[in-house]
Amino acid sequence: MEQHNNILGTMPVRKLVLTMSSPIMLSMLMGAIYNLVDSIYVAQVSDLDFLALSYAYPVQLMIVAFCAGLGVGFNAILAKRLGEGRLDDAVNAACHGFLLYGGVWLLALIFALVGCTPFFQSCSDNPVVVQSGIAYLTICCGLSIGLCMQFLCERILQSTGHPAGFMIVQGSGALLNIVLDPIFIFIFDMGVVGAAVATVIGQISGACIGFFLLWRIRHSFPLSPRRFRFSSDLTGEILRIAAPAIVMQSLSSFMTLGLNQIMNLWSETGVFVLGVYFKIQSFVFMPIFGVNSGLIPIISYNYGAKSASRISQSIRFGLQLGVGTGLAGTVILSLAASPLLRWCFQAPEDAILMGVPALRMTALAFAVASVSIVLSAAFQSLDRSSCSLLVSLLRQIIFLLPIALLLIRVKPELVWLCFLLSEVLTTAIAIPLYRKTVVPRIQALKQ
Repeated sequence: MEQHNNILGTMPVRKLVLTMSSPIMLSMLMGAIYNLVDSIYVAQVSDLDFLALSYAYPVQLMIVAFCAGLGVGFNAILAKRLGEGRLDDAVNAACHGFLLYGGVWLLALIFALVGCTPFFQSCSDNPVVVQSGIAYLTICCGLSIGLCMQFLCERILQSTGHPAGFMIVQGSGALLNIVLDPIFIFIFDMGVVGAAVATVIGQISGACIGFFLLWRIRHSFPLSPRRFRFSSDLTGEILRIAAPAIVMQSLSSFMTLGLNQIMNLWSETGVFVLGVYFKIQSFVFMPIFGVNSGLIPIISYNYGAKSASRISQSIRFGLQLGVGTGLAGTVILSLAASPLLRWCFQAPEDAILMGVPALRMTALAFAVASVSIVLSAAFQSLDRSSCSLLVSLLRQIIFLLPIALLLIRVKPELVWLCFLLSEVLTTAIAIPLYRKTVVPRIQALKQ
């Protein structure tokens, strides 16, 4: 693919960032919607089933972490090859993606077969919760091939200058899931199993649509198994960039598990409210991560093309979008906290009394968190993935969990401020780190 044919190197920067990020933001929002719809429908069936989904959430996050983290390495290499005008190498990199994402699915399948039962038995003593959780997670993990192939198709379409394909692939699967949820859960009376079945059908359908979209761009990006030439060096290069990103993405899973245990020291109601928060916060963080994902191929491509000004402009505008999204999320969640708890999650009165101020306190962290998340795109794209990993460790583990544990011991009702305090401390480190590691690389391109 010629450089002048790729919008990553030609479109005005602000328009490009919006063009690349908007479809991802919309598709991620759609994903957040169907995750929320799953939870709302299941909550109508049983509080215990909702609790099972809450326990399953970290494992689902882990699968997404492997897919998203692998996508960082895959995107960076693919976009860089295209920026350098090396089409054949880019196609071969895309072929390696099928191998690597297939490996992620095999790991999930193994967990479905041997890991689900001991995991849920360690989470709860309630046999209803354990049984529902095992049934739900076995289906979601064992048939996660659709999710893995969705991620692969989205990343190829994104790096080749077809960002709308990202929205089509993920959005179509999410819409189908939303339609099928009430059918399987209520009409077929399948409960939590129906939610799992609707989820995997939506994911597999989205993957099939992704393959069709790749077939449509075969003339500009001739992806074919015949072009595959296995390269251990290329595989290692992708995994070297992806590994810190996988670990970074996995931190959300460990963070959720850790906070669940800390909340249990105080009240089971706190675990319920925390589960509601994690479902709702996706509506803010998914768009911010959409900006992050949109920036990665832009920065990688223009680094390969040695366009320093486009890299700087992209990062600056990405920060503006991220902070703006975070501020909007703070306002909306503060106003909607009570209706969400009462009407969507059918929360009992004690959860409402705790949850309304809790959600408002957690919302204060959104805008601050967006700075670290957007800067992570620059770290990942310019081969500073270890810095991105450090930032995520600080904000989700190193600062967050000790602060939460301290507050739960000293003044439990203020434990929800752990998110804000952790983000402020992390941002105070991320900004100087960006100036020290990324800015010199951008300035070197000007010389």
